[in-house]
Amino acid sequence: MHGTMFIETETTPNPATLKFLPGEPVMTAGTREFTNEDDAEASPLAAALFSLGDVAGVFFGRDFVSVTAGEGVDWSALKPQVVSALLDHFVSGAPLFAGGTAGGISVPAEDDDIGSDPADADIVDQIKDLIETRVRPAVANDGGDIIYRGFREGVVYLTMQGACSGCPSSSATLKQGIEGLLKHYVPEVTEVRAA
Repeated sequence: MHGTMFIETETTPNPATLKFLPGEPVMTAGTREFTNEDDAEASPLAAALFSLGDVAGVFFGRDFVSVTAGEGVDWSALKPQVVSALLDHFVSGAPLFAGGTAGGISVPAEDDDIGSDPADADIVDQIKDLIETRVRPAVANDGGDIIYRGFREGVVYLTMQGACSGCPSSSATLKQGIEGLLKHYVPEVTEVRAA
C-alpha cells in the first residue's frame, strides 16, 4: 500500500482544464487523450472521470492527468470528485487501460501523417529532435502534448493534444512560439500548421 497519497493540482492556460499530479508515473510511453465517454471505455480511470458527468475531456501525460470541465462547470464542486476518482485509481493500483487495450497508447495512425519527402530526411530529423527536446517539454508544462505529423515544402504539420488543443491561445502559441523556434534552427522551415 502507498499509505497516504496526495494529488497535486495545477492550473493550465485553459481555465476549463486542470492538471492533476499523482506523484507517480501515469503513462510510461506516449500520451493519450479522451474526448468523450466512448473513447474513455479503453481506460477505467478515464471512464470513472467521465462518469462524474461534468467532464468534457481527459488527457494522460507522463506524470499527470489533465481534466477539462464541460461548459459552465464549477471546478470547486468538480475538483474534489476528480481527486477522489484519481485516488481510488492510483491507490488500488488498477491498470490504466482495460485488459488488453494497452495498445491504446496514443501512437497516431500512420495514415494520419502527412509524411515528408525522403530527400528532406535530415531536415525532418532536425525538426523531430527540436520538437522532442524543446517543444514538447514546454507544452507538457501546460498539460498537453504535440505530435509531429509531417514536413512538406517548408511547412511543418503538428497536432496539439490535451489542454492545448482547446485553448484559444493554442493556435497562436503554435504559430509564434514553435514556428519561430523551428525557423531559427531549421532555415528550410517556412511555416507551422496544425494538422
